[in-house]
Amino acid sequence: MRKAVLFPALMSIVLIVSTRQARAEDLIHVEVVGLHNDIGQVGCSVYSSADGFPTDQSKALRSTLTPIKDKKATCDFSGLPAGRYAIAVMHDENSNGKVARNFMGIPKEGVGASNDAKASMGPPKFDDASFAYGGGRKDMTVRITYLWAPM
Repeated sequence: MRKAVLFPALMSIVLIVSTRQARAEDLIHVEVVGLHNDIGQVGCSVYSSADGFPTDQSKALRSTLTPIKDKKATCDFSGLPAGRYAIAVMHDENSNGKVARNFMGIPKEGVGASNDAKASMGPPKFDDASFAYGGGRKDMTVRITYLWAPM
């Protein structure tokens, strides 16, 4: 009788442990495309609310800088809980960690957002860029847009 109870209990524990190990890591993987050169670096920030999105990196949950290769870059955010997020991306050509702007405040470096949310009379809105994240691995692509070119 004791063996009959112990064996199923032990098998249940083994099954739970093996299922937990097989679960994919919680990861949001962002591929950044449309860069016009390999100069500088790409900065990515993930936000959980409209507060600060997309211009105030101090209000981001996490930010990362990553190198560019063949006019592409990738940013990974691991360990985030399920929720609603938006990603802001910049091509930091002068490697100063922030978006360079012209005298009117228009970005001189490339920018982008999740869902390829577009700027309209100002930066993209959180609601347009946000997406539901349920855990596990989520792959997305963000296309960089260059809004201003010097004459």
